[in-house]
Amino acid sequence: MDASNLPKLEIKNAYLHNQKAYKPTASFVKKANVKQWNAFREKANKDPLAYWEKAAKDLFWYMPWQKVFDDSEKPFYKWFVDGKTNIVANCLDRHIGTEVENKTAIIWESDSGLKRKLTYKQLFYEVNKLANGLKQLRIGKGDRVAIYLQNIPEAAIAMLACAKIGAIHSVTYAGFAASALRKRIDDEGAKILITSDVGYRRDKELDMKHIVDEALQGNRTVQNVIVVQHGKKPVNMKKNRDVFYEALVQPQPKYCDTEMMDAEDPLFILFNSGTVERPKATVHVHGGYAVGVNQSFKLAFDIKDTDVFWSTADPGWITGHSYTIYAPLMAGITTIMYEGVPDFPRPDKIWRLINKYGVTILYTAPTFIRALMAQGDKWVKPELLKSLRLLGSVGEPINPEAWKWYYTKVGRKKCPIIDTWWQTETGSFMIAPQPTMPLKPGSATMAMPGIEAAVVDKKGRKMPVNKSGFLVIKKPWPSMMRTIWGEPQRFKELYFEPIPGYYFTGDLAVRDKDGYLWMQGRTDDVLKIAGHRIGTAEIEAAVTAHKSVAEAAVIGKPHKIKGESAKAFVVLKDGFSPDEKLEKDIKKTIRKQLGPIAVTDEIEFVKGLPKTRSGKVMRRLLKDHEAGKPLKNTTGLTERH
Repeated sequence: MDASNLPKLEIKNAYLHNQKAYKPTASFVKKANVKQWNAFREKANKDPLAYWEKAAKDLFWYMPWQKVFDDSEKPFYKWFVDGKTNIVANCLDRHIGTEVENKTAIIWESDSGLKRKLTYKQLFYEVNKLANGLKQLRIGKGDRVAIYLQNIPEAAIAMLACAKIGAIHSVTYAGFAASALRKRIDDEGAKILITSDVGYRRDKELDMKHIVDEALQGNRTVQNVIVVQHGKKPVNMKKNRDVFYEALVQPQPKYCDTEMMDAEDPLFILFNSGTVERPKATVHVHGGYAVGVNQSFKLAFDIKDTDVFWSTADPGWITGHSYTIYAPLMAGITTIMYEGVPDFPRPDKIWRLINKYGVTILYTAPTFIRALMAQGDKWVKPELLKSLRLLGSVGEPINPEAWKWYYTKVGRKKCPIIDTWWQTETGSFMIAPQPTMPLKPGSATMAMPGIEAAVVDKKGRKMPVNKSGFLVIKKPWPSMMRTIWGEPQRFKELYFEPIPGYYFTGDLAVRDKDGYLWMQGRTDDVLKIAGHRIGTAEIEAAVTAHKSVAEAAVIGKPHKIKGESAKAFVVLKDGFSPDEKLEKDIKKTIRKQLGPIAVTDEIEFVKGLPKTRSGKVMRRLLKDHEAGKPLKNTTGLTERH
């Protein structure tokens, strides 16, 4: 994140910034919770503290706050000072005794064929029993609990049980190897690890317990390992350390008091998604995080009591925390958890699940959308998609072609697409549309109400329209990270010192004449070609404009004359085969969309791209591959080629 590395985009990218705006249907607007989106946004931005205070009052508090916001120790901001709450009181406790308690909270299905449903009352009991089990193992407020589970109900139960008793949970994605898991456990000083014997992904059974045993070799902090029996084979259990989940929770009482937490008490530690070599241990808290996530969810997705929400992200990524588990449960609606990949064994699996469970909102990554798009339209049958009323996108900028396919084929031109920009560090959406506003394919639109975003140069000066700059957030917001666990100085240096006075996102963006924001990728994903700085996201969007391309990733390579040249790794749609003619044709498309400077010197056709489970392409691995280096630190990838 180098603020001195300001791009000077000299290419007139009319292709991106002059996209046709799509307006919601009249019937959608009529039923929407917020119809006048612009007036709502303006009112919130006029007095953001009043806006956030009103949002906080939608939640349950044991004791009210004395002050909405405290900036006396910048940048260690505090929200809802001296307020007492617990996110579990808002996810579960407040629903018990109401009509919601009998509603389905979680629908779970697995690649293995297993299925399960939990009502809010059943989930409440399960959380209480595990919370009591953790207390029996001497876990309490402030203790760290590591969770290493696939996307199964016990992952949600474990997160909620920790929060209920004031313990701090830290979920590690179940695709990470032992070395990555060990590093996270050591950094956070976890006392308990919750895992399973096996997990399922496509047609593979993953030996989770073996990875855990390897990770804990030499560890001195973990006192107990709780093992969920997910498979049918014998499990190697270590005496005096390991305990089966069922044996621990089965005898426990169904009621457990919820710990009254200060608004600023830590809720969880989450290591960022792995696109950098050294992950950051992001800390989020009970109060402000709950307020930001709850408010953004209800507003961006126009939430109704009858919604069935499916975020395809696992816990272990911030999307899984915020919008698979916490937000739907605070809203009292049904959330889908799926263990595995929802295009297995056939590409129409996801559409059949949507029809089967009556999913109303689908929230997924552009990389997955492009992967489905590559399989061809024959799998996307309108009769399977009738329940959908909204679509969402998360993880990376969505290119216009994928946006239009998603809108036309999946949404049947009736479902607004909520393209969200946010980060592990922000906790909740920063830039996203409200569904009643006009949408431009490829743009995340504008900052959410109560959020003030800007595109600036390295000195914090506002950039002109259609000029690339650094995306910054001008004022604090409730769900922002509070620190990096054990590294407060690194927190200040990374996020508040690059451009003083602003939260530095590390992303590049352009604002068009209508005020819409267009994300261009990370600052370290900028190429310098013959003196021109060009974001990889824009070149990738131009590549995917070609009718044959499903997805693409662009990296820079050293060049004796130009300083740097661009190379594109390209995944083709079903029915297209790579050849020299196609390569030339794709380059013509880039030239037409962006100009001659941006044309890639090389195109390599590949079957898939290395990505994190949250859908981010790991370009540094492509750079290592190109340099002839071994693919190190590849854990957590959805595909390895």
